[in-house]
Order: sequence, then C-alpha cells, then structure tokens
Amino acid sequence: MYETIKYYVKNNVAWIVLNRPDKLNAFNAKMNEELKAAFKTASSSEEVHSILLTGEGRAFCSGQDLTEVDAQMDYGNLLRESYYPMLRQISLCEKPIVAAVNGVAAGAGFSLALACDFRLISEKGSYLNAFIHVGLVPDCGNLYYLSQLIGVAKTLELSILGEKVSAQQAFNLGLANKIIEVQEWEDQLTYFAEHLASLPSKAVALIKCSMKAITEMPLEEYLEFEAQSQRIAGQTNDHLEGIEAFLEKRKPVFSGK
Repeated sequence: MYETIKYYVKNNVAWIVLNRPDKLNAFNAKMNEELKAAFKTASSSEEVHSILLTGEGRAFCSGQDLTEVDAQMDYGNLLRESYYPMLRQISLCEKPIVAAVNGVAAGAGFSLALACDFRLISEKGSYLNAFIHVGLVPDCGNLYYLSQLIGVAKTLELSILGEKVSAQQAFNLGLANKIIEVQEWEDQLTYFAEHLASLPSKAVALIKCSMKAITEMPLEEYLEFEAQSQRIAGQTNDHLEGIEAFLEKRKPVFSGK
C-alpha cells in the first residue's frame, strides 16, 4: 500500500514507520503524501487509540532529501504544497501521537518530532536544527513548536548555532519525555504507546483540543470552552467506568467510548 513508509495497527496502536533507511528516512514528495494519508487513516479509525511514529534503520528522519531540490526551486511552494498538508493532518489528529526518535532527527525531521505530542528518544538519538548550515530558516512549524517547548532564547541558540543536541541534552531541555536504552527500545515503545491507547480516548482528545485552544483564546472564552469539554467528557462511558472503578477500588478498564 505504501512505498516510503510502513503502516500497521497492533493492540489499538497505529505504527507509522518512515521507510527510506538508505536515505536516512529523508523526506521526498511521496513520503509527505503517504504520511498525510497514514495519519488521516489512523485519525479516522475506531480501532486506533494512539499513534507511534518512528524511523527504519539508524535515523528517525534526516530532513528534506536534498537530491530532489535545486537552486531554482521555490521553497515556499514546496512547503505549501507538500509539507503543510501533512503537518495539518497531524495537527488535526485528536489521538495522542508519539515520536520515537531512534536516531538523528534533523531539519524537517526535527520539526516532525516537534509536531508530535510526546517524544521518546533512544540513547543514540539526537536533534539537529540543520537549516542554518544550508543558509535556510527552520520550517515546517519548527520555531513555533520549539519556542513553546523551550522558550525564545534557547530556540534562537539551537536555530542560529545549529549545534547537535544529544539525547541527554534533549531530555534536560524538555525535548524528550524519556531516554530509552537501545536494548529496551522496542519494549519501552510498545508499553508507552499501548498505555496511551488504554486511556479514555475522548478525554485525551479533549485535552489535546484544550491545549490548542489555550494559544488561540482569551481566558474568558477558554473557560467556556473548558466547561463544554468537561460536559462532553462527563457523558462518556469511560467517565462512568472511572467512577465505578474508584468506588470499587479496582483499576479502570476504558473502552474509548
């Protein structure tokens, strides 16, 4: 079905694997198209409760495949026509998305990781805001997401100096939720993603929507949005299950409804 990625669902987790290992999973037009389609499929599937994104081989994603661009290319159009539709699909997804950074995430690959909700990084993983090294500005929402996570000063440092960020540095900066040892990589990824999939799906979706609303609304408007979200969450089967489990002193089993 796909040429540049792998897609499969297991235990309510959609696994999306960038699959151009000989190119360090660099982006081309086909990968952007297929990522958009995969996220759309996962977003609309009732079977999928969480999404895990990672790379095949030794890299997460090394950014744009520079063998497919030339000096005459309009990079603005490249972003508008290829990258932005894919990134919008990620932004619209109400399910939790985990970036599993198995190796280097550079340039647009770094931006892709930033666009996700969680970032797990291998002890061999790293980030690199590589745009400055080819005379470009960070794109694909990079500065937008990065400044929200680490602030303006540190964002300027990573973007203008363009220095490699190790796994430990990423964790210290808040750019990784967890560092995972190589021998535990697969097990820890699976556990994390399946744990997310076991949580009350509607509440998770409403939390994601609320976080987006915070950046777009004044306080009074947001508080009304919050009240409406809580009303919706309070009418779910998962809320009732949570209350019953609390009263019965047992672990809740959520259905995603």
